[in-house]
Amino acid sequence: MAEPKVVHSTFVLERNFEQPAKVVFEAFSDPEKARRWYAADRSNEVEEFAQDFREGGLQRIVYNMGPQTPFPGVPLENEGRFQEIVPNERVVIASTMKIGGHRISVTQATFELLPTSEGTELIFTHQGAFLPGSDGPAMREGGWNVLLDRLKAVIAAGEA
Repeated sequence: MAEPKVVHSTFVLERNFEQPAKVVFEAFSDPEKARRWYAADRSNEVEEFAQDFREGGLQRIVYNMGPQTPFPGVPLENEGRFQEIVPNERVVIASTMKIGGHRISVTQATFELLPTSEGTELIFTHQGAFLPGSDGPAMREGGWNVLLDRLKAVIAAGEA
């Protein structure tokens, strides 16, 4: 039997926020706030960030990978469509990622915001098809851990 060339993976990450779901949701819905945690990173040079936050709307991020990355100077593109948006409760986005023009993955990301007595619990579920030449599930999970930590820091600092 032949080995599959596509690796499928699902992982779930959680974060707790002291702020209500409305504040956390604004970090997704406001393009400037989303850029702060999702795209702005001192290790990469953002070329483009566009977000049309509505069901069917496009989110597009293009940046050149920084010198500390495995591919310095190589462009990374992430393009997704918002599949479902329930204010203060849920965001689902389906996206593709390319490195140097080569598609490496097709994913679905679900962000669920659950009210708690202390604020909000975020449950993030990532379902991915990693294509040949991709970063793979372990690196992607590590990347999302970094992004969710930045989201938490931005919200805690009152920037969101």
